[in-house]
Amino acid sequence: APAAAPRAAAPAAAPAPAAAPAAGGAANVTSPLPGTVLRLCKNTGDTVAAGEVVMIVESMKMENEVVAPEGGRIASIAVAAGSAINTGDLLFTLG
Repeated sequence: APAAAPRAAAPAAAPAPAAAPAAGGAANVTSPLPGTVLRLCKNTGDTVAAGEVVMIVESMKMENEVVAPEGGRIASIAVAAGSAINTGDLLFTLG
């Protein structure tokens, strides 16, 4: 049986996620690319620093880190591991 191709992590391959201001000073973070959420690295209520990895998204067989655009607390996470996402879909909100 052929061996599975190794997965390469792309630490800086994806553009920074867009953070849109939301009501009450919160920031909505949307997907920079279409793909599948592989895993969540943080949970609702966790505190994150700017640039800290919140989740990993697979797109075109590459693993892409989705990072917090600014420091804060994760108010909500709108996706789960295994979710199919499109560019612009809400991923999480910092509050």
